[in-house]
Amino acid sequence: MLIFCRQHKCLATFFLGLCALPAYSTPLNQASTTAAIQSEHKANASVDQGNNLLAQYRTTLRQTEALTIGNQHLKDLLTSQKEEKSSLELQLKDIEVTKKEIVPLILHMLDSLDQFVKMDMPFLPEERQQRLKLLKEMVVKADISNAEKFRRIMEAFQVENEYGNTIEAYKGNLVLNGINSSVDFLRLGRVALYYQRLDGSETGFWNKEERRWQTLPSHYRRAIHDGLRIARKETAPDLLTLPVPAPEAAK
Repeated sequence: MLIFCRQHKCLATFFLGLCALPAYSTPLNQASTTAAIQSEHKANASVDQGNNLLAQYRTTLRQTEALTIGNQHLKDLLTSQKEEKSSLELQLKDIEVTKKEIVPLILHMLDSLDQFVKMDMPFLPEERQQRLKLLKEMVVKADISNAEKFRRIMEAFQVENEYGNTIEAYKGNLVLNGINSSVDFLRLGRVALYYQRLDGSETGFWNKEERRWQTLPSHYRRAIHDGLRIARKETAPDLLTLPVPAPEAAK
């Protein structure tokens, strides 16, 4: 009986032990779950930290590339500015030389224009002489820049140049047989210059070789009259039979 009781006690004790196990297993499972969650959180935190570091690295890399490109652009810009500076310094030197030479050039151009008008056919004498007079007065004025003086003289040359490409009819006065007479002038470029009395009684032309006015035979009066009408745009252009000076022989 004693042994049985002891065995029973042991069995009872073992049974009680088995019954007590579930009471101790629940906290252990909770601890394991908590640890797993914490471990997962740490792992996620590590992944997030790694992603942040990677993003920062990529951002830094892009910034570095941008700085590299920017630095190269600045180097190219500085090189270009140095070249431009050298070019400007050279231009300034040329400008100083030009300033010294521009005044003699202006005076020479004006003198050449004056001589050219004097040697040319005597058309529009008052208009052309007035232009020269104004230019001569202008070149001695201190309140007008050399650039403006040069521009105006070039304009005068351009006007003279255009005379050679146009025909023109205008009225003027001409001394014929010692008498100042009103006449019509017909200019054909710089090829020929004709005159005709207003009543058509006399016609003539400018003799370049002899540098004088010379009368024409009466059968040219109609051609000169038609030429005047064409120049005034009173009639359509047509062929005219007119005497023209022979071209100068080449020397």
